[in-house]
Amino acid sequence: MATSVRAANDGTSPPDPPAPPSPPPAAARRTGGWRSRLYRWDLKATPYAFVAPFFLCFAAFGLFPLIYTGWLSLHRVELGGEAQWRGFDNYTGLWDSDFFWNALANTFTIGVISTVPQLLMALGLAHLLNYKLRGRGFLRVAVLAPYATSIAAATLVFAQLFNSDYGLINTVLGLVGFDPVDWESSKWPAQIAISVIVIWRWTGYNALIYLAAMQAVPQELYEAASLDGASRWRQFVSVTIPSIRPTILFTVVVSTIGATQLFGEPMLYGGSLGVSGGSGNQFQTLSLLMYEKGWVTGALGQASAIAWVMLLILLLIGGVRLLVARLNRETT
Repeated sequence: MATSVRAANDGTSPPDPPAPPSPPPAAARRTGGWRSRLYRWDLKATPYAFVAPFFLCFAAFGLFPLIYTGWLSLHRVELGGEAQWRGFDNYTGLWDSDFFWNALANTFTIGVISTVPQLLMALGLAHLLNYKLRGRGFLRVAVLAPYATSIAAATLVFAQLFNSDYGLINTVLGLVGFDPVDWESSKWPAQIAISVIVIWRWTGYNALIYLAAMQAVPQELYEAASLDGASRWRQFVSVTIPSIRPTILFTVVVSTIGATQLFGEPMLYGGSLGVSGGSGNQFQTLSLLMYEKGWVTGALGQASAIAWVMLLILLLIGGVRLLVARLNRETT
């Protein structure tokens, strides 16, 4: 306004208003749209690019072998030969095979006598390590040492300890008045010896898992139980166990899966007869039977059928675990 007045007094016309900005050229609009689309595409595709290597490796080394094994289980395949369609003959052959049912029973019994004591001992060790003991850090590392030990070295040492002729176990039994035990040729002693190896190797590992879960339990629960007059045993039963129940269920499932796939301990413990599970198949597991069918007798179709039966058993275990977890959530 002041400018217009001054311009009128001076006899000059006021300046023209600024012109509106001109639209960008078509090339600039095309460049901006292309960059915008590229940015949106990068924002959506980058996460998939980061996880793609995992899925590629899983497809190559997990999914394809699984599907191919299922295809082999429906054929008669021998090493160096062509596949011949047999349908479900391999599965019906397993149903009628005494060796399969013996291996399944051995897998179950070894799994029970190795998993149950192992988890109970791990729970007790974790409860002790949860207290403020002198040298607690060293003890925590020491219980994990068996897990870090080579399975071959550990099994060979225990095979010498359980040797029927000069083993330390029979020597100690003889000192206290017991007869020597045939830890290799007898069924139950051999399975107990293998279970001892499994217990020794995995107890410390599960103990540290339980210890981590126990340390996450709020201290207020223990303080309230102590004020109510609860002893340490009552606190362990009424506070610790219910608080770490999901962890206990997890270790039960993982240990059961490991027992179903048990291979290294019985294989090395039996020595030259390890593949067949001893002279009378007294400790042959499903994994050993699968190995024997596939790489000793060359019946890859039967070995593939055993592998799929083991997969179905593991899926059944996983389904039971989900059912129990759901029931626990409903009750709590």
